[in-house]
Amino acid sequence: MKLHEYQSKLLFAKNGIPIPRGRVAATAREARDIASELGGRVVIKSQVLVGGRGKAGGIRLAKSPSDAEDLATQVLSMTIKGLPVRKVLVDEAADIHKEIYFGITNDRAARRPVVIASSEGGVEIEEVARTDPDKIVREHIDPALGLRDYEIRNIALAIELPREHWRAFEKIAHGLYNTYTQTDATLAEINPLVITGDKRLVALDGKIVLDDNALYRHLDLAEMRDLDEESAQETEARKYGLSYVKLDGEIGCMVNGAGLAMGTMDIVKLFGGAPANFLDIGGGAQADKVTAALRIILSDPKVRAVLINIFGGITRCDEVARGIIAALAELKTHVPMVVRLVGTNEAEGRRLLADANLITAASLADAAQKAVAAAQRAG
Repeated sequence: MKLHEYQSKLLFAKNGIPIPRGRVAATAREARDIASELGGRVVIKSQVLVGGRGKAGGIRLAKSPSDAEDLATQVLSMTIKGLPVRKVLVDEAADIHKEIYFGITNDRAARRPVVIASSEGGVEIEEVARTDPDKIVREHIDPALGLRDYEIRNIALAIELPREHWRAFEKIAHGLYNTYTQTDATLAEINPLVITGDKRLVALDGKIVLDDNALYRHLDLAEMRDLDEESAQETEARKYGLSYVKLDGEIGCMVNGAGLAMGTMDIVKLFGGAPANFLDIGGGAQADKVTAALRIILSDPKVRAVLINIFGGITRCDEVARGIIAALAELKTHVPMVVRLVGTNEAEGRRLLADANLITAASLADAAQKAVAAAQRAG
């Protein structure tokens, strides 16, 4: 789950990271009022969860409150990479002398957090890595010890930060690491961290990506979710506690267990198909949850066939079969279904499906081949 810039920067400020004065506005009039409070010269920044806002015209410099109102009117009418701009952040304009990239993320290979910094801030770090990889500095953090002062000094030295800023940089580094750990983030990023004309370090932009699996510990952060960023299917799936990710293929997949779901998508691809989604109904899924999952899959107009792959351990195969039949009675779909049931009560499940004239399969390979063939016929 991604947080907007203004949300990220407020969390930074709680941990002592300097940010520009500013507030969010939902209307051009509000933007004008905020600009008046800040002295007139402000930056109008679209709040959408995509990169490239500046190139798309979603970040504008206003020289007066009336200018801020005019520019906010323009930005609030924009759609950037398919996402509507519903709010703008009105920040005081900064006198930028130097831009730095500074972030903390997960290094899964090292199984610990890593600080990534660069003297080349203000652009996407992926672009720096591609064009000038020597400008990127990495420092791994021992999670048992946290971010140590000497590690911060190593980073400051490596990015050639003037020594007069080291004390402020140390405070910001600790603040960013605290934000990262306190929110269970997978990424906490300041880009750019700037040196201003009056020799201050200020976080001009911020980005936080949260671990969805830890959101139950942060209900206040979960409420910040921007529904514009996700598909209607993903929003609906979350209501039922389903793990769903929309993809671009034509074969809908309903599976119990994340690993089995990944394997199912792989074998669909192996036999020439393309999965339309990742969907894990979880263990112990009852008929109503299966019905909801199937309804979500079929709401995607690209789906030409559905592959249901259930290994019944905690989940009973007969319950899944009843859910499938109930969903089909409700949805009245003509999309072909291929079902593979193995495990607890599989004989009863298969009997129910056979009575409903559904396509069944004895193995996953057989099921995938039948689903691909059905999708090709439907196409």
